[in-house]
Amino acid sequence: MKRGIQLEIPNEWGSHLGEVLEPFNISHFDWYIGGEEAYQYTEGDDFKPLFQGEIYGMKGQDLSEILKSTRYYIIFANFKAYPRGESIEDVLTYEEFLKSQCQLVLIVIDSSYLTVYCKDNKMLDDLYLNAIRKGFEKVEYITDENDFRTRLSVW
Repeated sequence: MKRGIQLEIPNEWGSHLGEVLEPFNISHFDWYIGGEEAYQYTEGDDFKPLFQGEIYGMKGQDLSEILKSTRYYIIFANFKAYPRGESIEDVLTYEEFLKSQCQLVLIVIDSSYLTVYCKDNKMLDDLYLNAIRKGFEKVEYITDENDFRTRLSVW
C-alpha cells in the first residue's frame, strides 16, 4: 500500500515546497509547523527566519502565500495539514498519523530530501506526477514495504 512519496528538491533558494504541493490545496487546511530551520530571503541579500518557532494552527491561506510567492531556503522542516477547525497536534509516528485528523505530512531534511505522507491516494498520485513533471529528482513512492522511517519528524 502506498503511504507517500519521497524526492529531492534543489539545494538552493526558491519556492520549491509550493511547487511540490501545487496539486494540494494548502489554503483549505490549518497547519502545524515544527519551527525547525528555514529562512526567508529579504532585500539587500539578507535573510530572516521563515517561521517564528513552532506554530499550531497557521491558516492555510497564509502558508500558501509564503510557500508559493516567497524565496526561501529550508534546511529542516516539518509541516502537517489538518482540516479547518480540527484539533492540531504534532503526530510523531505513521500509526498516529493514520489515527489522527492529519491529512498530509511534509518533512524536509538536509535542505534537499523531502518526504510527503498523504491519506488521499488520488492526491498522492497527483503529487507524484506533479513532482515528475516539475523535474524533481529521485521521485518514488513510499510503501508499507520500503518505509523505514520510525518518526514523522526531522529529529
